[in-house]
Amino acid sequence: MRALHGAALALLRALHGAVRGLHGAALAVLLWRGSAPARPAASEVLSQHLRQRRLPHWTSFCVKYSAVRNDQFGLSHFNWPVDGANYLVLRTGCFPFIKYHCSRAAPQDLALQDAFFTALKVLNAGIPTLLYGIGSWFFARVTETVHTSQGPVTVYFLNKEDEGAMY
Repeated sequence: MRALHGAALALLRALHGAVRGLHGAALAVLLWRGSAPARPAASEVLSQHLRQRRLPHWTSFCVKYSAVRNDQFGLSHFNWPVDGANYLVLRTGCFPFIKYHCSRAAPQDLALQDAFFTALKVLNAGIPTLLYGIGSWFFARVTETVHTSQGPVTVYFLNKEDEGAMY
């Protein structure tokens, strides 16, 4: 069983590089911005959002692909440390957004879950995540501004979040 797990992870890592290149090329065509100003990394937006929210117990938000550099491509479920707190992050590309769901928790080994979610997205050709993105486009009406080193970025919420809420 362990050998199968290792082989599956190796295969997913090998495919990751090729898919990352194709994904980057497709987004470059879809989001061509000419000589637009530099965009912050998606990871910076994630960290700054958590800081601005004063390290909440949880948060769930979307950021437009066109507003950030997608430096977390290929990550689906991972730990994200911010100022001494750790977040378990579920992340998916749901065009035209990147969707994050973050829960503050102790660090965990998420390699198997990350590989599973990534494989699931590849196997279903991204159709459910595309539909989720289109739905988010219609229903995400609550916004906040996240301040980054490259300027402000708008993040979108499907529901207004209560500050300090546990759930």
